[in-house]
Amino acid sequence: MSDSEYSEEEEEVAPAVEEHGDVQGADILKARQDAKRAELDAQLQEYIAEWRKQRSKEEEELKRLKEKQAKRKVLREEEDKRLAIQKREEEDRLRREVEQKRQDEKNEKIRRLEEIEKKKQMALQAGRKDQKAANPNFTVVAKKEPQATDFKTTSGSSDKFSNVETARMDLLKSKEQLEEEKRISLSIRIKPLVIDGLDLVSLKAKAQDLWENIVRLETEKYDLEERQKRQDYDLKELKERQKQQLRHKALKRGLDPEALTGKYPPKVRLASKHERSQDRRTFTDKKQLYEGGLEAAVLQESEKTWQDRMGEFVNRPRARLPKWFGERPGRKPGDPETPEAEEVKIDDEIPDPILPQDEPEEEEEEEEEAEEEEEEEEEEEEEEEEEEE
Repeated sequence: MSDSEYSEEEEEVAPAVEEHGDVQGADILKARQDAKRAELDAQLQEYIAEWRKQRSKEEEELKRLKEKQAKRKVLREEEDKRLAIQKREEEDRLRREVEQKRQDEKNEKIRRLEEIEKKKQMALQAGRKDQKAANPNFTVVAKKEPQATDFKTTSGSSDKFSNVETARMDLLKSKEQLEEEKRISLSIRIKPLVIDGLDLVSLKAKAQDLWENIVRLETEKYDLEERQKRQDYDLKELKERQKQQLRHKALKRGLDPEALTGKYPPKVRLASKHERSQDRRTFTDKKQLYEGGLEAAVLQESEKTWQDRMGEFVNRPRARLPKWFGERPGRKPGDPETPEAEEVKIDDEIPDPILPQDEPEEEEEEEEEAEEEEEEEEEEEEEEEEEEE
């Protein structure tokens, strides 16, 4: 066998061996991959089973919580309804108590006003009986102590200022209170007219009573109007008498006759009556004491300071910019040229301010003591002069 033939045989055997080795390696790799895949499938199945088991537990727990939440919601709604009903009942009870209290107060007030109105009517009737025998004119009599046995004296003295007190109390009442009292008074004075079941004779008697009541009321109205006119005239006469007395009193004092009657405003006393020295200043001087004061002094000082600073600002040296290429910056065309003499040279260096020298403290204390001594001496001299006067 030649070398060429041997080499060809070797070449034929080598691919067959390689193909057989490749087949065995592929089978081993495939078996290994199948085993690994089977192991992964088993783990995945275990994981899925565990997950399903955990999921079922979670679903059962969630279901239980939802049922518990639904029960609590139902209980809460029932509790809210119960609380709402309880609150409504409490509010109704409080409202009823407030209304009952208000109604009781109203009834008590009406009862009290009815009693007052009845007493007033009884007093008016007693006053009418006393007025028939009394003098209608106003007379000033000596004050007498009322006795318990003298009924007319007590009733007359108590009736003098009853109307004044009543009017004063009426001024303090509100419009609603006056309307309520008016309604109660009218309900007492005006009796309801009942004519049901009355025959002709009873109706005539009722009409006669009404007519007599109308005549009586008109008579009382006329009497009250005339009494009011007479009282107005008496008050006017008393005022004139008072003016005459004040005129005589002013003439006795050497004043103007109308000085005390209220024609002129009262004098303004601008000095204390307890001062020892006599005040000889004129009215203008006294009036100037109350003018100005601290505000005027502060305003004057502020005005002076402003004028000084304004003068310094107007007379200040004005710095001008140097010219650029023969023209000053900011100059408008047509403006006159700035004189060179008005230019002020601005130095870059700022001089140090001159600080005031501190004076010794001992000298200041001595000056203050000297000033205090001088003030004390001046006060003593003024007191001595006042005592001599």
